[in-house]
Amino acid sequence: MTSEPTGPRTRPADLVAELLRHLGSARHGGRSMLGLTGAPGAGKSSLARHLVTEVNRAAGAGTAAYVPMDGFHLSNAQLDRLGLRHRKGSPPSFDVHGYVTLLRRLTADRFHEVYVPDFDRTLDEPVAARHLVTPSTRLVVTEGNYLAAEEPGWSEVRPLLHEVWYLDAPDDLRAERLIERQLAIGRDRPSAVSWVTENDQPNGEYVKRSRGRCTRILRMADLPLLGTGSSVL
Repeated sequence: MTSEPTGPRTRPADLVAELLRHLGSARHGGRSMLGLTGAPGAGKSSLARHLVTEVNRAAGAGTAAYVPMDGFHLSNAQLDRLGLRHRKGSPPSFDVHGYVTLLRRLTADRFHEVYVPDFDRTLDEPVAARHLVTPSTRLVVTEGNYLAAEEPGWSEVRPLLHEVWYLDAPDDLRAERLIERQLAIGRDRPSAVSWVTENDQPNGEYVKRSRGRCTRILRMADLPLLGTGSSVL
């Protein structure tokens, strides 16, 4: 059941404290899998990195690890081969089976280091082995657009996560962020606006349909660390 935000604001510090309490009460040897999802530009990666940093600060380095779904973007060469470059960021532009395989390994393998890919926004390409999950990692925070999607392949993700939190952000603010993201990789403003309108916004509408399959809804307005600056992109 989805938990709608009600009452006092949920601050980032509250979320960190909740995760620490959960880790403290978890059975010895267990590994918790938390997913953060939401439409493009909602601030998922900023929140995920913040949670991992603060849990590690409180509980010790390596306790939490960051696992971005975007590491499983297909390369531009593969997108060109498939005719999908114009739909980069849409569900078929990812190696979903590779992502699911990684999540399964993280739930089952507590004895080996696991290297995790990322997406480099400067290169506009995925990069290998940027992140690390160690045998001592007790909390994995993974984030991405399609963690609660029901489409074949993606539907295998949700059962592997103990909880999925949906980050809700106003469409106009997300659009501003997404345009800035495109400008940062070299597009001019008309091209950036066109990309967001024709690609990112349809992807966002698709993601919104998965909102009801998440365990909690977080409002971006309650999380000032996500702000409006480029650091959240």
